[in-house]
Amino acid sequence: MSDSEPIDVELASGLRYPIVFGAMDDLPAGMTRYGLREGRCLVVSDENVSGLYGERVLRAFARHGWDARIVVLPAGEATKSLAHFGTILDAALSWGIDRATPVVALGGGVIGDLAGYAAASLLRGLPLVQVPTTLLAQVDSSIGGKTGINHPVGKNLVGAFHQPRLVWSDHAVLATLPRREWTSGVAEVVKHALIAGAPLHALIEPVLGRFLDAEPGVVAPVIREAASVKARIVEIDEHESGVRAFLNFGHTFAHALETALGYGTLTHGEAVALGMRAALHLSRGRRPFPGYEGALAMVNAVPVPPIPDDLELEELMTAMRADKKAEARVLRFVLLEGIGEPLLVDDVSPDEVGAAWRFALRRPG
Repeated sequence: MSDSEPIDVELASGLRYPIVFGAMDDLPAGMTRYGLREGRCLVVSDENVSGLYGERVLRAFARHGWDARIVVLPAGEATKSLAHFGTILDAALSWGIDRATPVVALGGGVIGDLAGYAAASLLRGLPLVQVPTTLLAQVDSSIGGKTGINHPVGKNLVGAFHQPRLVWSDHAVLATLPRREWTSGVAEVVKHALIAGAPLHALIEPVLGRFLDAEPGVVAPVIREAASVKARIVEIDEHESGVRAFLNFGHTFAHALETALGYGTLTHGEAVALGMRAALHLSRGRRPFPGYEGALAMVNAVPVPPIPDDLELEELMTAMRADKKAEARVLRFVLLEGIGEPLLVDDVSPDEVGAAWRFALRRPG
């Protein structure tokens, strides 16, 4: 199968959409080809991505007969806020959109989540086109319809499920990513490999170092396989009532870190890498499995900056209790019984969690 062949996402609800691997300049023609009405469209981006691709995308829309406007927001996790959500709503409603006006999310996970939530909310739902410009977004956040914003109490506590009509991924834009943004995405690819197993695990484990270095020959096949893992899980479980929860491997810890440290201190992928370290420690404590050392080596290959020594475990525990995945104040964790064998548990003691945190942050017991 070609590394550029589209992936069809077919949901149990009857919705379906493609993940297309194509050049940015072909986006407007692709939107028309996949059934979006030519006319007005609202592009949402951040200052970094817009500076690189904003004018290029607007010119491409103009060449194909679209009337496109762009809303440019600050870059960074702090942009996933109620204030910037309001900025998008104000721009869209003052322009005079209708229910066929697409919202085009041009950026990474922050813009995808924020613009997606705006699309879900405006006129009770506008067509959404995800144009992911980071590795993390191309393999994970642009697929599956999770949209939302952060709240001071916790990450992603306000949002909606709103599936895109189209995901348009251009691998060429990844060449402009800062190193930390690239390695942040690698953490999500590793996560997919550990919870799904073969073929992604078999594909990436021997070339992980080359993938971390963004070696051209390994990038495209790994991205396509990682995106396919997300697509197949979403097809089975659109609204995270079952197996989709496995995609949260490491995330209960990661979201607590992001909340306690302040959004943007770590990239999301860096937080997930530390979260997976903690989750692997919990997994080994419950039931050692033969692939543990290899799994830990893959997670440890993702570079993460030092965590401040003054971050207290109690701050992290408080942030965990606010996590949206807690049910009836009981925390749920995704653990591994083996490579490709995730399971959900909710009987983890505070002592186990504390030990996992100390292991992940490399602190003495």
